[in-house]
Amino acid sequence: MKLLNLVFHPDLTTSRVNRTWKRMLEESGKVDTSVDMYGRYPDFKIDVEQEQAALLNHNRIIFQFPMYWYSVTPLLKKWLDDVLTYGFAYGSSSNRLEGKDLQVIVSVGGHPRFYSGFDIYATVHELLRPFQLTANLCKMNYMLPLWMFRADEASENTIQENGRRWAELIDDPRRSDAREFLRSLPDGTD
Repeated sequence: MKLLNLVFHPDLTTSRVNRTWKRMLEESGKVDTSVDMYGRYPDFKIDVEQEQAALLNHNRIIFQFPMYWYSVTPLLKKWLDDVLTYGFAYGSSSNRLEGKDLQVIVSVGGHPRFYSGFDIYATVHELLRPFQLTANLCKMNYMLPLWMFRADEASENTIQENGRRWAELIDDPRRSDAREFLRSLPDGTD
């Protein structure tokens, strides 16, 4: 399995969380390609052919980013619009991403209570629903998203602990089928 980690943090040099997770995933030896997308496209001029070729060359696509105003970073939104085109990623004549895995890893700045889904709040799963719908449209396998709350004030130990956890399970082939994977977990395991 070939893994592609696309990191959409506007400035990885100032990031404690996403910079650390990117490094830990790379050091795990499980990720074949890891890219700082803002470093690659500081002008937002995306090389669509290069990006589509990279998608075709990998089995598991990872989007790693900080949650921005309950959504994605601006470059990730533009990348999705530009790269996942009709006739390439979806459409009656071509689904070139069919069967590939889509993994989302998100750092969330807020406290879990503000993502409870109660009253005025939404859950992280609800906020990430567009990725699930994108995966469905492209006939990809939508994997259980991974996230950490309170990223803005997390201790270095918490950041490292989550990074280790992500690195341990990032290449687990059982996770390609999220429903089956959930059924296989022992009670009390998340």
